[in-house]
Amino acid sequence: MAATPNRLRQLRAFCLAAQTGNISRAAERLHLSQPTVSQLVKSLERDLNVVLFERHGPRIELTPAGGALLDRALPLVEGIDQLPDTFQAHLGSVTGGRLDIAAGESTILYLLPESVKRFSDTYPQVNPHLHNVTGRDGMELLRAGEVDFAVGSMIDVPADVTWVPMFSFEPMLITARDHPLASREHLSLADIAAHGLILPPRHLSTWHVVDLVFQQNRLDYRVVLEAGGWEVIKRFVELGLGISIVTSICLRGDEDLVAIPVGQWFPQRTYGAVIRNGRVLSPQAKAFLGILDPDFERHATTARSGESSIPPCRPRHGEDSDFSGFDQSLA
Repeated sequence: MAATPNRLRQLRAFCLAAQTGNISRAAERLHLSQPTVSQLVKSLERDLNVVLFERHGPRIELTPAGGALLDRALPLVEGIDQLPDTFQAHLGSVTGGRLDIAAGESTILYLLPESVKRFSDTYPQVNPHLHNVTGRDGMELLRAGEVDFAVGSMIDVPADVTWVPMFSFEPMLITARDHPLASREHLSLADIAAHGLILPPRHLSTWHVVDLVFQQNRLDYRVVLEAGGWEVIKRFVELGLGISIVTSICLRGDEDLVAIPVGQWFPQRTYGAVIRNGRVLSPQAKAFLGILDPDFERHATTARSGESSIPPCRPRHGEDSDFSGFDQSLA
């Protein structure tokens, strides 16, 4: 069927409705009325002679035909919307625009600052926006097209995204300087279990990892304090209220703490970029990802092909460089 003069408007309305799962939210994003967006979607359904959405009150879900159309239409719509920036990038310049990144508090605090500074120094005309979100909220923004990509740590990678690992960090035991474990030359896991632990809330992944390690080694342990955020945990450890297991991403080196590597018992944590499959990355996004990882394009291709689940990760120090923070994953 020949394209109608409204085809791009139809497809843009359809894609946003599919991404948000709600006609009203799509209308807000498009700065149109809800009836206008509904009519654009219905006219597209008539033109294509298919049903694109199953409607459940205000909530809509893609039909199989709608899913197939979204896979084909979304890259086209995003490519057209990004055409001015893409064309300028082809001419050798990133002249402006906006960059939206979803990340958790730890990622924003420890991983991204140096990269954001380098990006802003190189592309002062681009306006970066950092969305401080939990993993699940960040995935919603990513799927709705409201951010270019996310940065953080993932345990389970959903089928609709690609995760490109970049940086790895070591697990560390932290204690106050006068703590009995601080001066021990050789530590055992039993030595750590004998002292009160300060951990993030138990529904988050750090607690689960620590619990699993102690369970596997048949050791009892005691949590004396639950606290959210690495900076809060470090402060209470400095005060001598307990010890903690943290990731080296949060250690700058100027804390009044003793940090002891415990990688023989606890796993490393890896951080990277999360990209929605099928999304056309803007020149701004490509430029920032190139700062995070100069070999990003190759690593992304490898990750998409499934040839290697984790490309070589480059160790980074805490001052350089988390989307999920303590969340179990980005999903």
